[in-house]
Amino acid sequence: MLLDNLKDVEERIQAACDRSGRKREDVLLVAVSKTKPVEMIEEVMTAGIVDFGENKPQELRDKYEVLPQNLRFHMIGHLQTNKIKYVIDRVVLIHSIDSIHLAEAVNAEAKKHNRIMPVLVEVNVAQEESKSGFLVEKTENAIREIAKLSNIRVEGLMTIAPFVENAEENRQYFVKLRKLSVDIAAKNIDNVTMHHLSMGMTGDYEVAIEEGATMVRVGTGIFGERNYQIG
Repeated sequence: MLLDNLKDVEERIQAACDRSGRKREDVLLVAVSKTKPVEMIEEVMTAGIVDFGENKPQELRDKYEVLPQNLRFHMIGHLQTNKIKYVIDRVVLIHSIDSIHLAEAVNAEAKKHNRIMPVLVEVNVAQEESKSGFLVEKTENAIREIAKLSNIRVEGLMTIAPFVENAEENRQYFVKLRKLSVDIAAKNIDNVTMHHLSMGMTGDYEVAIEEGATMVRVGTGIFGERNYQIG
């Protein structure tokens, strides 16, 4: 079943790329494996998927210890400063830098491990009170501050769009994030690139791709509904 789901997602990604004149290799599928057991990850790996998204640091650490080392874990959830130690040496990218305080804490931990940590800055494009992230108008100034940190490299933006029945309703937010990305890239800020736009989840990733997403985070579409009893 998982491989059938994955095949469906891959076909939809390809179709969205075709519609928007983009190459399939320009969009990275991050399989969101949070709350899912190691066996499910192993099954999806057989189809060549190596990028997996987790949002609980301890769960990520535990899976990292038992899964093959060629996997690329992404921290996609809200990260508390006291949990950074669990992910700093285990992830290829932190998608969810939602405050300068968190960026400073990640920087301090990265320094201890002698690594430069690639991060995305989270933007609350829809201004939802329940979501973390910088407001659009405050993002550039925040990035200028974060970019001064020696052991962090800002590589783009991330957003979590509202949960909607009709994905078209979220197009406006993806358009805004893309525009913000282009605007910031044009400023040529030291230690900042806008290589990545992490936007789009199971309900709206096709629209996100049409509007320029370079990474889509798909969980339910691959693994089925989440089981919150695990972890």
